[in-house]
Amino acid sequence: MELPRAACRPWDVCLLKALLAEFMGTGICLFTGLASITPWIQPAFDSGNLGTTAQNHSSGAGSEPSGAEYAATTSLGDLEMPASCSWASPHPIHVSLAFGSSVALMSYCALPLSGGHLNPAVTISMLVAGKVRPTWAMFYIMAQLLGATTASALLYGLTPEHARGEMGLNKLAPGVTLPQALGIEAIVSFQLVLCILAISRSNGDPSKGGPMVIGISVMLGHLVAMGYTGCSMNPARSLGPALITFEFANHWVFWVGPISGGLAASILNQLVLAPTVGGFRQWLTMLQQGLKEEHNLQPAVESTAQETGLSETP
Repeated sequence: MELPRAACRPWDVCLLKALLAEFMGTGICLFTGLASITPWIQPAFDSGNLGTTAQNHSSGAGSEPSGAEYAATTSLGDLEMPASCSWASPHPIHVSLAFGSSVALMSYCALPLSGGHLNPAVTISMLVAGKVRPTWAMFYIMAQLLGATTASALLYGLTPEHARGEMGLNKLAPGVTLPQALGIEAIVSFQLVLCILAISRSNGDPSKGGPMVIGISVMLGHLVAMGYTGCSMNPARSLGPALITFEFANHWVFWVGPISGGLAASILNQLVLAPTVGGFRQWLTMLQQGLKEEHNLQPAVESTAQETGLSETP
């Protein structure tokens, strides 16, 4: 999404605010999302013993179950886990709601400052669509990756050792091939970027519910892709846990998939759905001119634009 209309020098405080928004927004999104994947100990219910268990509990308030139900325990360091408990991964709906709601909230907060990208694949797609300056895009991606790594390290330190698991590491499910994983990641990222581009046509007005729609898009992507790859949709989301766990098997899938899907959505939007140029050649010319202007941009030009009231967007 584009930034609000404001005259701003490339190295002015606007950039610092935007980078802080991307750093904190990405970090908070991933901290809350990855925390929802933590495999805490949960009760293991046996459908064959439900009646017996209910009868035991109804015999008196505060009475403890007896017999072999709690006889065996499993030691995990200082943790004693009853036999009636088991390691249980969170439900996909739980994880999808966590990621979707966190992206919606942080997009709303970061929108006035940076456009609320929070995702390198989104930033690259916005760059191709001509909605963000190349220099700003590069720094956005750096801030996003740093925020993701910081959030993963913080969550790792705050989570008990027995509950860390794989720290939300993206991995291919058994039987899922590399092309299948690549296709799934590309498709869910395609719909996300297409959704963001559609919202950007409303000038990024938070009152129109754009961040909420983006959160729903992220939720949908997780509901679809979690069974295949754990759902990345965001290279920063995959890099953070990979750096913390030093596990990079098939890691390229979680970069190539989201970026290729986002680029496909951006090109389709610019040339077919909401064309801003006359054709493919004009679109390439627009990108070349944008790079040239970024290279030759001087503070005097920005100062003149500010004095004359011309608006500049990153």
